[in-house]
Amino acid sequence: MSDDTDRHYCLIDATTPPEADGPPYAECVLCRKVTQYPESYKGITLCPVCEWQEAQRTACSG
Repeated sequence: MSDDTDRHYCLIDATTPPEADGPPYAECVLCRKVTQYPESYKGITLCPVCEWQEAQRTACSG
């Protein structure tokens, strides 16, 4: 296998929104708790607990 194939075996997009400098903060789309992300971010925002749980669910197995 080439180096590119070895490095890209997991196809999950794990990008996160930029952290906010201060309020207002976005709500978590799963539990509705406050996140560290800006309210103006367009997209899915998760609190740290839900991010960790989602990472556990979607982790690539080897």
